[in-house]
Amino acid sequence: MNLDWLRSLKWPEAIPQPGFLWPSFLWLLLALPLLVLLYLWLLRRRRKTAVRYASLAIVREAMGRGPGWRRHLPPVLMLLALAALILASARPVAMVTLPSNQQTIILAMDVSASMRATDVEPNRLIAAQEAAKTFLAELPRDIKVGVVAFAGSAQVAQGPTLNRQDLIAAIDRFQLQRATATGNAIVISLATLFPKAGIELQQLSLDRMQGGLGRSLDQPSPKQDDFAPVPPGSYKSAAIIMLTDGQRTTGVDPIDAAQMAADRGVKVYTVGIGTVDGEIIGFEGWSMRVRLDEATLKAIAQKTAADYFYAGTAHDLKKVYQSLSSRLTLEKKETEVTSLFALAGAVLVLLAGGLSVWWFGRLL
Repeated sequence: MNLDWLRSLKWPEAIPQPGFLWPSFLWLLLALPLLVLLYLWLLRRRRKTAVRYASLAIVREAMGRGPGWRRHLPPVLMLLALAALILASARPVAMVTLPSNQQTIILAMDVSASMRATDVEPNRLIAAQEAAKTFLAELPRDIKVGVVAFAGSAQVAQGPTLNRQDLIAAIDRFQLQRATATGNAIVISLATLFPKAGIELQQLSLDRMQGGLGRSLDQPSPKQDDFAPVPPGSYKSAAIIMLTDGQRTTGVDPIDAAQMAADRGVKVYTVGIGTVDGEIIGFEGWSMRVRLDEATLKAIAQKTAADYFYAGTAHDLKKVYQSLSSRLTLEKKETEVTSLFALAGAVLVLLAGGLSVWWFGRLL
């Protein structure tokens, strides 16, 4: 038998929707109605053989009460088993929710002075800290988490670690500062995720101050090996969650920083908290105008194939983090489920054979 056509079948690079990798095998299902007709023909032939006896009453008395529905159950189970095995041979694919292979998550949290505002009770900073702690408690223990704090600048408050107590301590040590550098937060988060990639915020800022005469943000550092951009959101081993309550006032352009993340396939989930329309908030004798730049936060999320969330209250913020926890630990994937159909077929074959031996002392 020539099996060259079978060897030529290859796993496709992308499956547009649930279906079958080898759908041509589904033609074998047409044999099942033929088997049903064959079974009915055999039953009819058996009845004709029984009519040849002189007295059907004598035959019934000798045979006792007939098996009834039990006679047909093993063949029906065998038919279902064959159907399951044929479907398995076509290599079915389905959308299945599976544990994600996320390994590292960076929490980039705004610690600008406006986070002392009390429109989110008890204030924005405390609500953000409590929500982040709840998020850490719900994450699987095998996922590393790092913390980046940003205001007028950005710095790593805690490198990626599995130690939840160290992360909580870093969150509790937040010190409020002036200004908001959302772009810097993304760059520092990327530098933390890719320590050998040569991503340096100081050099990027210098290039910006020089009017773009140096490297652009999406170009590799001189220390970095040849860098090839990947599709946005394709890097499944890490993600960034950035929470802020204001618009960027200094530092690297957040859209340019988001492009850096997109080129590396890293998703940047953005969370907005506080005032959307803009308010003047006063603290200890001085005042400042605060406005949440939702348009930029949505653009960052969209560019990196992630999502934007708005939290108007502390309760909303906790729900956002709960949603992010489930998204980052579970994901729907197009997965081949051939083994499930093969298992179902094997179980049905064993069940059909077992019932036949139990009831009739023979296999089918």
